[in-house]
Amino acid sequence: MTWLDSATLVRLRNRNRCSTVVIGGGWKPPLLVSCFLPLALQKITQTKAENMNTRLILTCIVLYASLFVSAGAAERPNILWLTSEDNGISWVGCYGGTNCKTPTIDKLAEEGFRYTHCFDNAAVCAPTRSTWITGMYAISNGTQPMRSRNNIPHDVIKYYPDLLRKAGYHTSNSIKTDYNIGGRADSDCWDVMDRKVRYGWRERKPGQPFFAVVNTTSSHESRAHGDVENTRNDPDKMKLHSYHPDLPVIRKNYAKYADAVENMDNDLKQALDALKEDGLYEDTVIIYNSDHGGVMPRSKRFLYSSGTHCPLVVRIPEKYKHLWPAEKPGTTVDRIVSFVDMPKTWLSLAGAEIPGTFQGTIFLGKDMEPDPDYHLSFRERADERCDFVRMIRDQQFAYYKNYMPYAPAGQYLAYLWRAQATPAWEKHHQEGKTNEITGRFFRPRVSEEFYDTVKDFDNVHNLIGDPRHQEKIAEMKQAMRKKQLELYDSGLLPESMRMRRASEHGVTIYEMVRDPKRYPLESYLDAADMALARDKDNLPALVKGMADDDDGIRYWAVVGLHLLEKDAASEVDVLEKALEDSSDEVKIMAAWTLVKLGRIEKGLGCLRNLLNDGTTAQRWLYNVLDWMDADALPVVREYLESRPKKVDGIIAKIAMDHGIEMKAPAKQKKEPRRKARGVRQ
Repeated sequence: MTWLDSATLVRLRNRNRCSTVVIGGGWKPPLLVSCFLPLALQKITQTKAENMNTRLILTCIVLYASLFVSAGAAERPNILWLTSEDNGISWVGCYGGTNCKTPTIDKLAEEGFRYTHCFDNAAVCAPTRSTWITGMYAISNGTQPMRSRNNIPHDVIKYYPDLLRKAGYHTSNSIKTDYNIGGRADSDCWDVMDRKVRYGWRERKPGQPFFAVVNTTSSHESRAHGDVENTRNDPDKMKLHSYHPDLPVIRKNYAKYADAVENMDNDLKQALDALKEDGLYEDTVIIYNSDHGGVMPRSKRFLYSSGTHCPLVVRIPEKYKHLWPAEKPGTTVDRIVSFVDMPKTWLSLAGAEIPGTFQGTIFLGKDMEPDPDYHLSFRERADERCDFVRMIRDQQFAYYKNYMPYAPAGQYLAYLWRAQATPAWEKHHQEGKTNEITGRFFRPRVSEEFYDTVKDFDNVHNLIGDPRHQEKIAEMKQAMRKKQLELYDSGLLPESMRMRRASEHGVTIYEMVRDPKRYPLESYLDAADMALARDKDNLPALVKGMADDDDGIRYWAVVGLHLLEKDAASEVDVLEKALEDSSDEVKIMAAWTLVKLGRIEKGLGCLRNLLNDGTTAQRWLYNVLDWMDADALPVVREYLESRPKKVDGIIAKIAMDHGIEMKAPAKQKKEPRRKARGVRQ
């Protein structure tokens, strides 16, 4: 075998895009034949006819090697996961989107399979990616609030890349993590995660199967911020969602984001071109999807279709046709796919271990599991804004439970307001120019919503009271409760309360919610349902709940009294007593309710003390002060007058909305700069 010279090894290295060719310990036959088979075939054709013995030996080697390679390849496909940020199906051509052109995604759909019912579980990046990396709903781990970094028991919950590596895969991520989990660096689970390495598969060993994530940020929400003039796409040709008023600045913002989506599509083209250049296109299962919907206001962060209904396209080469989800490429697949299904499916495709903690359903390949009946999504705090919504849906209908209906969906959120469309829409509403559909975003919500998503993709016609749908609504409500119990839904306590309780017991939220003594979920679900019903016949039960030993039950009881409004007026004494509750969350809701019932001094006095003296529920307090609107102005004005330093965030927004002049920050004398080495400035 003299033809295996140094020059040949160099050529092999270049063909496989590997930094080294490993020969020696640990070198396995599949790696050998995958590297040398092409040259062996070439050598057969060059062997002289008179040297038939050598030719015969080489032919046998090649035949054996071919069987080895095809058998190994059938079981161990490469996997490339292409992800974009913040674009739902309305922005993709092959899904009927008309605002921009997405030729790369459309071509991938022609060569592969387009899933028509793929949904994100969280509608915003960090909780979504927390769900992806663990294969578990973030609400089951306590990692659903945006930018919370709560700990989980890492000895129990495995990350899917760890399991792929254990199965022999090379793993790389370029380069988004944002897993929202404490106790472990996000990059620890990847072989390669380097901003300088765009296509991580090029760093693997020869012949090693790879799993690579390539994430493009070109369609991120930030690309919709700033100047909206001089866009490539024509604002006049933009198709607006029905809940957006047809204003010039909104059309321009649409066009600006359409430009961004087209840039994203080109990023995907570059990644696929690199795969083809490396000769790997027909050896790789390619998945494309966005990380949630978006990005115009009322999409990203919200559980409506524009925030959760996402593109999913899978291309599977002919050599892996046994993995096809349908008869032939170019067709659609209608089964429901939730994002939580993805990591479990990737492990299945790779033949890797799938621990019992993974909560999804395998939707692709030889181990495909039955279609789920429903998809579940969740919404909680996004940045500085508190909220709590659960949504369950099938292919046609979606049922929503708003656990904080007293807060408008369109409450001010600093990052969302950076896009010019959002403040323009808000101003249009404040001027009284919106109608029932375009103005609803800024009003308090009802407790429940129900939509026919086929006839009403924008989710603007609430059918919750329609007699024709009551049987279906009851079925979906029961399915939601069953799923919440199955997942140990951690959201039934306010965020600050659940964190405080877990800390007091020295456990993670994951562990706490699985202990019925520390977190009696069934009781909380019952208490919440009673509160949201707004039924005055529940008044005695709510009053009884105000005396419960569990502050979670007391919280839902005071929410129920708040939602009853004037029907709770007879219980002001109970509410006044709650101003001394050990839970600040209960105090705050009781104080707000008293203000609404006319006991203004009592209610504002409590809020004033919490604002000035500090509280374990500060973010909750700030949110409530904003939801109170003009009722909270005396307290906010006094607070701002006493502040010697700049105040920002929600309090500053309240001041701006109501024309309160904020005190300029006091000038502070600068200390001399320390020059000593090792002293942090």
